[in-house]
Amino acid sequence: MTDVRTYGDELAVVTVTYSPGETLERFLDTLATATERSVRVVLADNGSTDQAPQQAAAAHDHVEFVPTGGNLGYGAGANRGVAALGPECGWVVVANPDLEWGEGSLDELLAAAGRWPRGGAFGPLITEPDGAVYPSARLLPSLGRGAGHALLGKVWPANPWTREYRQSEAEITERAAGWLSGSCLLLRREAFDSVDGFDPRYFMYFEDVDLGDRLARAGWRNVYVPSARVMHIGGASTSSASGRMLAEHHRSAYRYLADRHPGPVNAPLRLALRGALSARAKLETRSAKT
Repeated sequence: MTDVRTYGDELAVVTVTYSPGETLERFLDTLATATERSVRVVLADNGSTDQAPQQAAAAHDHVEFVPTGGNLGYGAGANRGVAALGPECGWVVVANPDLEWGEGSLDELLAAAGRWPRGGAFGPLITEPDGAVYPSARLLPSLGRGAGHALLGKVWPANPWTREYRQSEAEITERAAGWLSGSCLLLRREAFDSVDGFDPRYFMYFEDVDLGDRLARAGWRNVYVPSARVMHIGGASTSSASGRMLAEHHRSAYRYLADRHPGPVNAPLRLALRGALSARAKLETRSAKT
């Protein structure tokens, strides 16, 4: 565990870019209305080829282009961006570059942080472009919930395991959650440091689930703040994702569950998990191609 440092009260936003296109400019434009504070923006770039991050940094004094040296994945890229910040920044937002910020959304998250002194991560209400609310504050996946959701989520979306895991019927109110979507998180930097940030072994998917679990184990809370609202423009579901993305999703799911069931006694369980997730990935990849 990293030694805890003392940080100031300034705010920074870190976004991991990989050829984000025109959405990045909308991200920056709407960010201006999300907080009354001055905010520094770090573009942790994983190898963009469209020049959009470089152009944004050249056009805005408060935006910094930080190349990571390659396509490190989401969590490792975010870690690099946070590491580029000085000790004056005690509050860090990690967010996707395809977000549109609701007016006052970051100020709402910061206000919630004052109400939750042991809050380590704070997540807003996230909507899709059609206005639908994305279930961004969920329970941690257990073997039972995970199996039910994995087996029935596609063919019976309203099954009880999926509803429980996604917290589909939970009241939309400020509350503690098991984990929060990594597409937009306000992080208390002290808390982020205490668990050594995102686990870089997760290239994409489950890095936010893993972070939420480790924050909770370290005594922090993950807090859902629906009074803060953002819109995720490019939130494509894995049902229409590429085969590689589907494979990464299932690989990360296995890593998360295997890490929490270690040792020789759990070897048969891990073997069964690997086989089941591999089979599900192949089925979803085949379905996505039809």
